Amino acid sequence: MDETPPLLVIAAGGTGGHMFPAQALAEVMIRKGWRVKLSTDGRGARYTGGFPHMVEVEEVASATFARGGLAARMTVPFRILGGVWAAWRRMRRDRPRVVVGFGGYPAIPAMGAAWLLRLPRMFHEQNGVLGRVNQLFARRVDAIACGTWPTELPTGVSATHTGNPVRQAVLDHAGAPYVPPQPEAAKIVVIGGSQGARILSDVVPAAIELLPDALKSGLSIVQQAREEDLERVRVFYADHGLRADIQSFFRDIPRHIAEAQLVISRAGASSVADISVIGRPSLLVPLASAIRDEQTANARGLVDAGAAVLMPESRLTPAALAEQITAILTNPKAASLMAQAALRQGIPDATTRLVEMVKNISAKDKA
Repeated sequence: MDETPPLLVIAAGGTGGHMFPAQALAEVMIRKGWRVKLSTDGRGARYTGGFPHMVEVEEVASATFARGGLAARMTVPFRILGGVWAAWRRMRRDRPRVVVGFGGYPAIPAMGAAWLLRLPRMFHEQNGVLGRVNQLFARRVDAIACGTWPTELPTGVSATHTGNPVRQAVLDHAGAPYVPPQPEAAKIVVIGGSQGARILSDVVPAAIELLPDALKSGLSIVQQAREEDLERVRVFYADHGLRADIQSFFRDIPRHIAEAQLVISRAGASSVADISVIGRPSLLVPLASAIRDEQTANARGLVDAGAAVLMPESRLTPAALAEQITAILTNPKAASLMAQAALRQGIPDATTRLVEMVKNISAKDKA
């Protein structure tokens, strides 16, 4: 009788920043003959459309203290404990060889159950500062992988720099040749992420309207916006005669980045990784409300390399943004140098590095 393929359980929260690198790992492990289960909550399940169909999605009860009123917050510990109990029972029935967490409160049940069962376990931190959940497990795992380097870690805790895994759709465009901006043609891609796209919807259109007419005439814009902002952003661009594709979610965003002469983006870890692996100039706007200011840490590598310009929200005005856009799109040589610098910061084999760590700690279960 054939041996049952080893099982990998991936635990990830409900944002693209957690789910995209989890998807990248799942894609490779499936190809290597492993079974893969994804443990997440209902919010995270919305991001599973790109996962290989062989991945079994297990929804678990979880919660966060960051949302809801007092009554809702009082139930959080009980919901999390219920999720841990359910994950523990599942793992007792179908023992994972390894459990890998990617952060977010929905990762707690599977990571907690793995700790109780003493299963081989590790987590991957995408940002330059540990998230709350990964802080909780930093001393309770066999290994830690970091996407951004250096990453702030608790005293005495060590980690391995793997880079941030990117999806196959991004790898398909890795190192795509950069076409410098021309007066008659330039494309800007605006990525808002799952949080904080509103300020980009407020500022970017107004900034583009301030660009020189010669630059605007050949410009096309692809912009991510929240559902509630879609119509007003579309109307603004249409009223000003600008070519723009505005959507709340782009399934083919890697293709758009590859075609872009400039990317304006939040500095989420996955966005920074995508921009780096493909290799494009960028204007990065860290999320000011991030408690640990992790997005500024994420942007540091590209900014220090001369591949990106950091634009804090406190200085993000239409005039300031228009000035930066103009400086890049009217200087093809400088834009090309930025693209090359971005590419040098990319780690396209980040998933391979992470897979090696998974294989190494899986040996503990067989020992």
